[in-house]
Amino acid sequence: MDISAPRNGAGQQPVDKGLAPGSVGTISGAVLGISTVAPGYTLTASIGLIVAAVGLQMPAIVLAGFVPMFLTAYAYRELNARMPDCGASFTWSTKAFGPYVGWMCGWGMVMATVIVLSNLAAIAVKFGYLFVARISGHPGIAELADNRAVNILTTLALVAAATLISSRGITTSERLQQVLVGFQMVVLVVFAITALVRACSGDAPARLDFRLDWFNPFTGITMSAFMIGVTGSIFAFWGWDTCLTLGEESKDPKRVPGRAGMLCVLSILATYLLVTVAVMMYAGVGESGLGLGNARNADNVFGALADPVLGWAGPLLLLAVLASAVASLQTTFLPAARTVLAMGVYGAFPRRFAAVSPRSRVPVFGTVVAGVVTGAFYTAASLLSTRVLVDTVAALGIMICWYYGITAFACVWHFRGELFASARNIAFKLLFPLIGGIMLAVVFVVSVRESMDPDNGSGASIGGIGLVFFMGFGILLLGGLLMLVARWRNPDFFRGGPLGREFAEPAPLVSEAA
Repeated sequence: MDISAPRNGAGQQPVDKGLAPGSVGTISGAVLGISTVAPGYTLTASIGLIVAAVGLQMPAIVLAGFVPMFLTAYAYRELNARMPDCGASFTWSTKAFGPYVGWMCGWGMVMATVIVLSNLAAIAVKFGYLFVARISGHPGIAELADNRAVNILTTLALVAAATLISSRGITTSERLQQVLVGFQMVVLVVFAITALVRACSGDAPARLDFRLDWFNPFTGITMSAFMIGVTGSIFAFWGWDTCLTLGEESKDPKRVPGRAGMLCVLSILATYLLVTVAVMMYAGVGESGLGLGNARNADNVFGALADPVLGWAGPLLLLAVLASAVASLQTTFLPAARTVLAMGVYGAFPRRFAAVSPRSRVPVFGTVVAGVVTGAFYTAASLLSTRVLVDTVAALGIMICWYYGITAFACVWHFRGELFASARNIAFKLLFPLIGGIMLAVVFVVSVRESMDPDNGSGASIGGIGLVFFMGFGILLLGGLLMLVARWRNPDFFRGGPLGREFAEPAPLVSEAA
């Protein structure tokens, strides 16, 4: 059954999966989305990567990464309005293109979450030790983050804590995020304004004058550099789709998630442009000192700029990045757990993943599995790469383009029978998703090709092929093999299953455990 032709004309109702309905409003949904994007963490992790690729054109690349995200957001909004479902990309792509594409789309989304969870935990550990070192006056404490054994153990402990909090319920997550997101956004804006004031008054290392051509992506950028920069930019916007995986828990499932997603994306864009322009004008893109092109600052731009820009208040920026990473670490479990919940309910994953705690109304089993896999992935990546953050950012860009792109194309195919019914449909159900999907597909292909070169990541490689390739495209290939196992164990899903029949199935398994 195609969702473009619902039985009642008003859209289909999702299977009751045991979640808590009516818990999330537009503002709270946007807050959870912003928390998952984690602007503080994302900026300090991606600025160095983008500057290394495109230099002063960083604002242009931020906009270039925003365009496919913005266009794809309309695909998510239209699909959610017709069929709100916590499986989101998995559910919609399965309805559009069948179980094989749907399974691979769901796999890409889950593994993208695992990659970013490991990255978030690593950033939180790095800034946690750095913050303690600054306020205690003992610089040696910061070096603990560079000790591989200490780093891995601390990161695993943080992942375990975030898993526990995420298992306690959506309202617990919502209240915590309002505090953490508000704090990081205020500090980021204060930091950016202070940097701009210092740059304009001449009290800055670079003192660059603002130029409009920073926003022009066609000014002296090679195609390879452009694609590498856009991959980093796309990573920087990842996470807003969390709003859509909470559709079944929203106060108005057909409208609130789409509005929250749009509010999240636009808020993030404004923050990114303000901060990137500010740090460029203050520090420049040079390869020495505080320059954003300095390889020593690439993994930790805010760590280098906090004290020079904010003076005695510098530790507040470090605390804001720590809060950003911790907040996102906790909320990023939400889309992963809900995607595997939907895959369990519809038979794509083992039935055990369909379990929801009757007390917290959260898929605890899926949340715990996501935490365990995250810990294992980070441990393996840390042992293989000396600059795991750089490699995970690049790999995540590949994953994002994969499942966002499939979702964009699914929107066009879902609504194929009504695309030309109105000008609105032409814009929001055809042109926006189609253009966004094509852009993501191009970036995906180029990113996979570039990931094979170790020099486009940390330099780590396996058999002469960049580690980023194995973290990104290699994990997708692994998903293909696991899909064959899933087909052998549960052939019903791959023969059409619940998503190929009438959208009315029995309620899922409910766990006895809290």
